[in-house]
Amino acid sequence: MRVIDKKISINELKKIASETFGYLVKAVVDIKKEIMVIGGELHSDEETLLLEDGSKQNDLWGINLYPDKYPDKDWIEFDSIINLRPSLGNNSRNVENLEIREKIIEIVNKLIF
Repeated sequence: MRVIDKKISINELKKIASETFGYLVKAVVDIKKEIMVIGGELHSDEETLLLEDGSKQNDLWGINLYPDKYPDKDWIEFDSIINLRPSLGNNSRNVENLEIREKIIEIVNKLIF
């Protein structure tokens, strides 16, 4: 697993995908710190790493990245069990809040080129 707080290339992301699932990279984005963790087997592993580093639970959202689809809008999938947060009004594995989705897209696009 790797904390991404500076830009990485799409080719680096493809390499990470080839070392894990082959076609996707799991990621957890901290929308406050504007960083993410990639390369874990489970979103919960990545989430734990960020929590141990001082992130707040409510700021963390799980996504999947499909490097071969970049830069198509479908390259980011907002699906993770860690996104189930009824207390925040998020009642599914998706990120239902459009403002949070936009923030995640902004952060991912800032960190991956």
